Amino acid sequence: MPSLSLRNVALIAHVDHGKTTLVDAMLRVAGVFADHERPVDRVMDSSDQERERGITILAKAASIGWKGTKINLVDTPGHADFGGEVERALALVDGVLLLVDAADGPMPQTRYVLSKALERHLPAVVVVNKVDRSDARTAEVVDEIYELFFDLEAEDHHIEFPILSVIARKGLAIEGIGVPGPSDTLGPVLDAIVHALPAPQGDPDAPLQALVTNLDASDYLGRLAIGRVIRGTLRAGERVALLKGDGKPPIVRKIGTLMGFANLGRENVDERQAGDLFVVAGFPDVGIGDTFSDTETIEVLPRLEVDEPVLRMTFGVNTSPLAGTEGTFVTSRQIRDRLEREVLGNVSIRIAETSSPEMTEVAGRGELQLSVLIESMRREGFELQVSRPEVIVREIDGVKHEPVERVTVDVPEQYVGAVTQVVAPRKGRVTELRPGDSGRTIVTFTAPTRGLLGLRSLLLTVTRGTALMHQRHEGWIPWVGDLPTRQGGAMVADRRGTSTGFALDNLQKRGELLIGPGVEVYEGMIIGEASRPETMTVNPTKGKQLTNIRTHSTDEAINLRPPRDVTLEVAIEWIADDELVEVTPSSIRVRKLLLTDSERKRAKRR
Repeated sequence: MPSLSLRNVALIAHVDHGKTTLVDAMLRVAGVFADHERPVDRVMDSSDQERERGITILAKAASIGWKGTKINLVDTPGHADFGGEVERALALVDGVLLLVDAADGPMPQTRYVLSKALERHLPAVVVVNKVDRSDARTAEVVDEIYELFFDLEAEDHHIEFPILSVIARKGLAIEGIGVPGPSDTLGPVLDAIVHALPAPQGDPDAPLQALVTNLDASDYLGRLAIGRVIRGTLRAGERVALLKGDGKPPIVRKIGTLMGFANLGRENVDERQAGDLFVVAGFPDVGIGDTFSDTETIEVLPRLEVDEPVLRMTFGVNTSPLAGTEGTFVTSRQIRDRLEREVLGNVSIRIAETSSPEMTEVAGRGELQLSVLIESMRREGFELQVSRPEVIVREIDGVKHEPVERVTVDVPEQYVGAVTQVVAPRKGRVTELRPGDSGRTIVTFTAPTRGLLGLRSLLLTVTRGTALMHQRHEGWIPWVGDLPTRQGGAMVADRRGTSTGFALDNLQKRGELLIGPGVEVYEGMIIGEASRPETMTVNPTKGKQLTNIRTHSTDEAINLRPPRDVTLEVAIEWIADDELVEVTPSSIRVRKLLLTDSERKRAKRR
């Protein structure tokens, strides 16, 4: 029995094609913001990291009313690293709004998110955004969208989708192909959602079944379960059974608080019927993929399935001489508890024990996802040290296989040669070169995931910061053998102290520095990259010898070049297998796993 006055829709698109901007415009046209309120741009990107990075990391929901119909909008990430969020969001909805840039056309993540929607047989409304760009090619892009649907073997009824031309930034839209005028509104988009996408199915009078797809927490209510009622009716104060799907007896408990989505917030409600989204308090044991069921008719729903992780790294207690001086949470128990909380709310992260109780293995979709987790932890006050990411391998028919990625690089024409030269040694194979907009070229290639570690920063270097890189998991290939590693060796400090300009001035002639003067260093800390591949043990704390002799040669001015900017992502990509990144709330340092030179020599002999 469909719920005629309800629509659940997810916005899916490639990165930067305007999903969150379109949500802002839809919220405005639906009257979510009062006349006296000044709406915040990208209001759905609420976390600091989302605003700083300019990307959506977590899927979020909002609810609006349009001509008597309630529309639940779910904004999803565009990066493949956060594919678990996309899959969770698609479990909540009955249709998708596919957003494509009028100049870029379908991009790698467009294919990824659309393939996930088609796997769930979700119908689409196609929105071509930014049609007012000078390089817009709306008609060609629409043809490319049809080709993409055909490539993904969409069924005939999936290809019969409405098309809208939109300028999300200005809140303008028209049906078909064209450019909206200043008197147009975003109404056609909301009309298309109501008329072209199906109402949710489910009998509100049937025995209860509800799927938990997300978790949240409240200082007052404890853990909150977020999900969708598949059938039946969820009522506040009723006893329901929580099913884990692991064969254990159900947990029967009364629903403490029941909430629904209203505009950008939540409101207490008495019930949620089949098809609607809910927020439930009162179940501290609930996890993602669990089922709320009627206590008499116990039926568990299939658990959410997401793509497996392809990269792993170790998180451990900070063991440097500076440990405990900058962070609040520094013990292995605190780090482990934080990672276990992350796994509860992030279905695409896995953790596992290691041979050391001080270290935990963390696996995820990609470097970006893992670096976002580390950055979140350091902002929360954690101190830890992490290893270089390594790929997860599989045995297929007795042969060792490794993950492979499809990568798209958008660069100015003059750098195409530089990109292909960087990619070739990493076993990258160029599959497509096509002109982009404004003198840029789209280079598409496939490469082992191992070969992409450190590639992003290298591409930015060879293209003078103009490259835009996107990647997604493409499958598995037989192990390709050795791949090139970092060119230079590490400059390793041989003692504890404070770096001096005099010492660094001499050292910069032998490589590139990672630190400036006045930085506290310790034995085993890496302070630069040498011009030669061998590890170099140096003294960055050496001061100028004081004498009463003054000559021109001894009194030359110190002229230090700016040190390399070592961000978390750069550090993780740059380090070698015998090195670690030390992460604290105020510092990012790079160090050797074994701090003393004698330990490293003994290990090398062994």
